[in-house]
Amino acid sequence: MASLILSDGTVFTGQSFGCACDTDGEVVFNTGMAGYTESLTDPSYRGQILTFTYPLIGNYGVPSEKLTTWGFSENFESENIHVRGVIVEQVSPSYSHHAAVSSLQNWMEKHKVPGITGIDTRALTKKLREHGVMLGRIVQDDAKLEVQNATLEIPDPNLNNLVAEVSCKEPITYDPKGAMEKIPTLIAYDCGIKRNILRSFLRRGVRVVRVPWDYDLDAYNGAYQGVFISNGPGDPKMCTATIANIQKALQKNVLTFGICLGNQLLALAVGGDTYKLKYGHRGVNQPAIEHRDGKATDRCIITSQNHGFAVDASKLPTDWSVWFTNGNDGTVEGIRHAGDRAFSVQFHPEAAPGPEDASYLFDDFVGMLRKEMAA
Repeated sequence: MASLILSDGTVFTGQSFGCACDTDGEVVFNTGMAGYTESLTDPSYRGQILTFTYPLIGNYGVPSEKLTTWGFSENFESENIHVRGVIVEQVSPSYSHHAAVSSLQNWMEKHKVPGITGIDTRALTKKLREHGVMLGRIVQDDAKLEVQNATLEIPDPNLNNLVAEVSCKEPITYDPKGAMEKIPTLIAYDCGIKRNILRSFLRRGVRVVRVPWDYDLDAYNGAYQGVFISNGPGDPKMCTATIANIQKALQKNVLTFGICLGNQLLALAVGGDTYKLKYGHRGVNQPAIEHRDGKATDRCIITSQNHGFAVDASKLPTDWSVWFTNGNDGTVEGIRHAGDRAFSVQFHPEAAPGPEDASYLFDDFVGMLRKEMAA
């Protein structure tokens, strides 16, 4: 047996799977019907206990942990599981997929991540929607459940600089396969970068220089055509060094593109503000409506999302505008500068939950990089 204790004292009890250990974190939910391996290895989930609303998880197993020729994961969004715990209604004890090499149970046990199955995830999700995300603790030992509940003090992971925990420590350069001499170079700030973002740029023939979250842009002594700010975990206001370097890029009029946390950091860099959402957007079916000249266009794309903070539209400078909004709650899903040399989106164009609705954003940005190089 294992139990999830929420910060208000609510207890959900089920069966333990994965690693039989205790943990704590921010309890959130994801509405995706597939993609559990990508979610668990997404650095943006650092510090969180992830609840899957889809009732059956683990049925197609886990693929190989092998690395690409560039040295990063071939099948996952990073080389580690970043969630602190997993909550599901029913975990599948068996699996079937041609690429699977492990069960979810064994994979989580290997990475020392605990899980609970048999919990009413509908009831838990309804509670999180009504109350908002909550801190919680997974407890394996029933004998200490009452003691834990009586003295519950759960540290908030968002008070830590989670980006510093997941970012690379030194610059790493990746050249696309079959690269010719003249290819665009992109400085990519790794705030917890998903590996499919790296793949998306490399397959489009871009040299990616992946740098730590606090890398001094002035320290790079080579030529580059653009700056990219990645996704990542936690409160964007913790990333003061990244914000300062985005400001350097903007002052130099460098082409700048951000995704997810990168959208929030770009907004903060230009004097805007961010705030915490009640329960965030985490799923693969979020509609994003494009805006031009202050009005909604006829383009609505279906996107994959994972964020708990958002940009405050009312605090954007006059030369910045809202580029995309969420079709469900109207929150900001992208911003753009009037000069069209800096822009960002809150959703994940590198993810393909079905149709690749948003992948054109990579094509557009890479096209701009190539024009910049040719100028």
